[in-house]
Amino acid sequence: MIRCLVSFSLLLMPLFAIAADPGIPAVTLTTDADGGQSYTVTLQILALMTALTLLPAALMMMTSFTRIIIVLSILRQAMGVQSTPSNQVLIGLSLFLTFFIMHPVFDNAYQTGIKPYMEGQMEIIPAVEKASQPFKDFMLAQTRESDIELFASISRAPAINTAQDVPFTLLLPAFVTSELKTAFQIGFLIFIPFLIIDLVVASVLMAMGMMMLSPMLISLPFKLMLFVLIDGWALLMGTLASSFYV
Repeated sequence: MIRCLVSFSLLLMPLFAIAADPGIPAVTLTTDADGGQSYTVTLQILALMTALTLLPAALMMMTSFTRIIIVLSILRQAMGVQSTPSNQVLIGLSLFLTFFIMHPVFDNAYQTGIKPYMEGQMEIIPAVEKASQPFKDFMLAQTRESDIELFASISRAPAINTAQDVPFTLLLPAFVTSELKTAFQIGFLIFIPFLIIDLVVASVLMAMGMMMLSPMLISLPFKLMLFVLIDGWALLMGTLASSFYV
């Protein structure tokens, strides 16, 4: 997890590396006229803290987190349990499954860009380019060409010859759009079995004349039983993880 945070931090470094000269010290010591001393934090630290606020957005928009959290939310809606699992559980599960899926990407970014930079073997700009390449390759593998063409036409970008020529400013919205589309497709397939159970229960209650009884109240135990019998959590987690490596 530490490597994940360091990877994202390095990707955001150009935002504050340009804002301040790397040679400027982070904290300056000033001696007052009366002999006292005061410390001043430079603009570099301020830019760094501002850039770190983008880490949650980068985590959600540049990884598998978006697809996972949407699928889990649709699953909870399909089962008819409004607050179980809770939002905290779903977010935590999505976060750690994201770390599992993205571990090869994080490790590659650390080995090719972050580690050489921390050891003083590479400058900041080449290190950022090296560290961002695994993320770009991952996003390209999950992005539909039609979505890239859509945003390329909207931005009137020049002709793109190869996938590596796609800039991050164009790839990011295309990747998010593709992830949303894929998540809703998976959610649709998950919703169908639970919808069939609701329809069967509603038809039986209607035939028995029990129109005042909520079908959701009767169908919920059957949907929970179905999900447990097929080992739904393991099946769903495995399907989500494997969907990024097809």
